[in-house]
This record gives sequence, C-alpha cells and structure tokens, in this order.
Amino acid sequence: MSLFKKIFSKEKKETLDKGLEKSKTSFFSKLSKAVAGKSTVDVDVLDNLEEILVTSDVGVETTLKVINRIEARVAKDKYLGTDELNSILREEIAGLLSETNVGNETEFTIPLTKKPYVIMVVGVNGVGKTTTIGKLAAQFSKAGKKVVLGAADTFRAAAIDQLQVWADRVGVPIVRQEMGSDPASVAFDTLKSGVAQDADVVIIDTAGRLHNKVNLMNELTKIKRVMQKVVGDAPHEVLLVLDGSTGQNAFEQAKQFTLATEVTSLAVTKLDGTAKGGVVIGISDQFQIPVKYIGVGEGIDDLQVFNKFEFVDSFFK
Repeated sequence: MSLFKKIFSKEKKETLDKGLEKSKTSFFSKLSKAVAGKSTVDVDVLDNLEEILVTSDVGVETTLKVINRIEARVAKDKYLGTDELNSILREEIAGLLSETNVGNETEFTIPLTKKPYVIMVVGVNGVGKTTTIGKLAAQFSKAGKKVVLGAADTFRAAAIDQLQVWADRVGVPIVRQEMGSDPASVAFDTLKSGVAQDADVVIIDTAGRLHNKVNLMNELTKIKRVMQKVVGDAPHEVLLVLDGSTGQNAFEQAKQFTLATEVTSLAVTKLDGTAKGGVVIGISDQFQIPVKYIGVGEGIDDLQVFNKFEFVDSFFK
C-alpha cells in the first residue's frame, strides 16, 4: 500500500522493530488464538479483534474506529480471509492515523524562525522525563544545534543531579540552582544564558507533581510568565512525557496535564519494556496533540521521532 514507503534508515527501523517486539508478540499471540479454526473475517473474529485491541491499550474509541473501518471493508469485499487480517489491520490503522496531520516527521528538527527555540518539558516523576531531555539534547547537538538545559525541577535533588549527568555526557551547558530554589528563577536564568550564548534550543525541566492540579497549574503558569520576560513568546513548545508501560494510565495523565497547562506535543517512553505499545496508536488518534517522540530503548539513540507509518508498519508486520 502506498502509505508504506521506506522512510527510516535500516538501523533506525531495526531499533523500532526491536523496541516494539514485546507489544507485537503479545498482540499476535492473542490474534492467532482469536482466528484459530476460522478462515474468514466474520462477526466472531471482529468481536475477538475488538477485545484484543482494547486489551492492547489502543483505547475504546480508537478501537471502535478501527473495527468500523474493517467492517466496511468486509461489507465491500464480501470475503476477507483471516490470513489477510494482519495486513488489513496495518492498512486500516495507518489509514486512520493518516487522517491526522501529525506523525510525519523523520528527523529531529526545530523551526528556524525561533531562536532560541524554547521547550518546556512536563510530566509526572518516573516517566523518563529527564532521560528524554538528555536524549533530545544529544539529538539536537548531533544535528549541529547549540543546546542549553535548565534544571527547573528544584523539588528533587536527584532530578538536578541526573540532568547534570546528561549535560556532561552530551557536552552541553546546564543552568542549575540549589534544591528548593524557585523553579521560575531557574527558567529565567536559563533563558538569559541561552540568549547570551546564542543557543538554538533551550530545554527546561520542570517538577513532576500531579497530586494538586491547581498548584501545578500555578507553578507552570508562573514559569511561563517569567520566561516571557526574556523571550516574549516562550515557551514555543510544551512537551508532555508519558510512560508507555502504564498503558491506559498514560491516557489519564495526558488528560490531567492538558487540563493543567497547554500541552503542544507528547513523548511516549519505555515502549521496549512493555507489551502496551498500542497506547501510542490510541493517543495519536484521540488527542489533538501530536506524539512527537517515542522511547524504544535505553541507548542515547533510542529516542526516535514518531513516524506513524513506520510505527504501524513495525507493529503489524
């Protein structure tokens, strides 16, 4: 099908295939049981498929859309063999996602019109936020961009130290203060430093507390307001990091954070260690916020830009 062209390099594709292996194995073992003894896609097969998609964390709404598309195809083609189900799923999910204007990226890029391009990173503790920032810094540096990091998660000493480790590893400057300092003050200093150093990208880490949405909202609003004293339209991107291994919990976190602040992009991490990779399909379809990056391994190069066609191709091939 024309939706599937060779987009990624061989190495990138192999990394993606490997990262989605657990999700894929789990999905196809359920699918093979569902179609055992069946030669055609009938009502029973579709019912089983619906259950498999939901239990693979694709989400109810997205699952129903996929089932409707396959039902329409069954009605039109009259006969569809169960041996074709794999490629049909691949095509129909790619077709569904192609209706969104996002997930088309192939490289780590930033708009050339903003300098420095300011990314504020949000997400609860433990989702891989600081690691994602470190890997993003590495990718932008590799692309020849000058990067400055800001350790504005001042509520945990570990967060500041961890970001320092990444800054040292990648070889980029970091602005930090003591634990307990005002996060907005760190963000302000980071942007001042970024402007002074003629940085291309400034990435600001923030605290990952979600137990009180009002406090979180106030804090993030304050950080934004203070940043705008240095760069008038900062932040240019608010990146929410979600842990893919939590499945439906990731949906819930996305809902909560989008209520607390204006999120403009998503990163879904830890997909290699889980069978819940289907959550990326559901989140991509349901949120009007693009999934921009996915984490498919521990390595520094295992953060990838999310390309919906390469993702679906790896998941269902």
